[in-house]
Amino acid sequence: MAGRERRVTWDEGALEFASLSRVRLDALLEELLGRVDEIMESQERLRALFDAVVAIGADLDLNSTLDRIVTAACDLVGAKYGALGVVGRDGRRFARFITHGISPEEQARIGPLPEGHGLLGLLVEDPEPLRLADLAKHPSSYGFPPNHPPMRSFLGVPIRSRDHAYGNLYLTEKADGAEFTADDERAVTALAMAAGVVIDNAGLFAESERRRRWHEVTAEITQAVLGDVDQGEALQLIAGRAREVSESLLGAVLLVDGDDLVIEAVDGPREYLPYLGRRLPVDRPILGDVLRGDEQVVIDDLAQLIEQRGRSADLPELTTLGRTLLSPLPRGTNSSGGLLIVAARRGESVVVGNELMQMFANQATLALDRAQAQRNESTLAVLEDRDRIARDLHDLVIQRLFATGLQLQGMHRMVEPEVQERITRAVEDIDATIRDLRTAIFELHHQPGRSSLRADLQSLVDEYAAPLGFRPRLTCIGPVDSAVPPIVRPQILAAVRESLSNVVRHAKASAVEVEVGVSSDAVTARVSDDGIGIQDTERQSGLRNLRERAERLGGAVRLMTNQPHGTVLELRAPLAAQTS
Repeated sequence: MAGRERRVTWDEGALEFASLSRVRLDALLEELLGRVDEIMESQERLRALFDAVVAIGADLDLNSTLDRIVTAACDLVGAKYGALGVVGRDGRRFARFITHGISPEEQARIGPLPEGHGLLGLLVEDPEPLRLADLAKHPSSYGFPPNHPPMRSFLGVPIRSRDHAYGNLYLTEKADGAEFTADDERAVTALAMAAGVVIDNAGLFAESERRRRWHEVTAEITQAVLGDVDQGEALQLIAGRAREVSESLLGAVLLVDGDDLVIEAVDGPREYLPYLGRRLPVDRPILGDVLRGDEQVVIDDLAQLIEQRGRSADLPELTTLGRTLLSPLPRGTNSSGGLLIVAARRGESVVVGNELMQMFANQATLALDRAQAQRNESTLAVLEDRDRIARDLHDLVIQRLFATGLQLQGMHRMVEPEVQERITRAVEDIDATIRDLRTAIFELHHQPGRSSLRADLQSLVDEYAAPLGFRPRLTCIGPVDSAVPPIVRPQILAAVRESLSNVVRHAKASAVEVEVGVSSDAVTARVSDDGIGIQDTERQSGLRNLRERAERLGGAVRLMTNQPHGTVLELRAPLAAQTS
């Protein structure tokens, strides 16, 4: 029948609907399974990210933390190689570069570590994540040095600590030659954020540890200073502890001595020890600036400064030093100031703050004052004991000898001539003993450590014992060390030296007596010999300078004949002598 409709039975419609529903259900199930796989993969990635964050925060040691960050990032995204570049103080070059996946032997064959140029430096200039399928095709890529392993895929992410860009995390060669994905970038970025917090905490912990160590060292030095202080040992302790806690290569203490700086303590490698005791002018550039001011001065690169001034050949040991801190030592009661210096190896940093360096500088000054105070106390005790001995010698021994001499002189006329001669010799011996005792008393009043005219005269007499063939007799009368002005002492020594030289060259003497005595208003130096004397021309040529210097002091030089033969040279100068 034309136009007759086809009738579908209920059974046929049900079969067709069931077939269509099965197709849609399969698609839905397949989509559901895909979503489940994505969720499982996300969970695995989140678990891996969580494990990585836990791993990098295992402890607060900064060095091991940086190593764990690189390893965790490589494990998180399946990268074969990883690196972490720590940006230096200049904000452009790497101060440190930590690698993962390259053995030390491979690194040695490659050569020096990167400094932050090319593609690596791009993230330093623009700290934003960078993901590349082939890093060699990037315009900023410089290529690889010889013996470098091949690398293609690249993922770079900056690491921030608060608002400070600490460095960058670099990952290359994803597993199976695949490219890094957006999920990889997000995961590593999240890890970098956590790493920034960990690095910040590690830095704060390291700073607190350094401060704790500084205060321990400060307490150690304070305890040492409060005890019996040896200046050299105290300064060496300060130099050593300052170098240790600042993690520097070299520590040194320099003290002002007149117009020079003297290196009093050095702590560091053996090649720097010969600098101990070296003198440097206080007006030398930088050193003079620090001494005149009261603030710490920082030299970023000491070796570069030395090279710029053309001193590398003169100071080869200093060409390995980089960042250097110079802190002034404040003037103390018994010190004229100085410098405390710590210097790091070139390319490394000095871990120290201004207030801690100043604390060490103050302790150095305290040690100097304390050492001097103890020396003064010891000297005072010695002088007090010497005064007691001198009083006993003067009041007891000399008075008894003097009384004995008077008794002997009183018996002189009561005995036979032969006995009189013996009494006379005994009285002369007593007088000589009294003079020796008076000399000893004056020497007891001499302060230890100060220049001694007696000692200088003694050395001069000993010096001429060999040329003469015998030792001249030296007699000092009165307070020679304390009463003779400093400007007169060189003239006394010059007169004695000139006379002894003339005796050696001309006199042919068998005995020489040197006598230096102090009266109430003048000092007199007399040299007598028993030789044949010298000619007038020789006298004038040899004594002209002595006469001129004596006249400038307001004194005079006399050349006389000794009886029965020989020569006497005498220099006399007022105790209030002044140079013209």
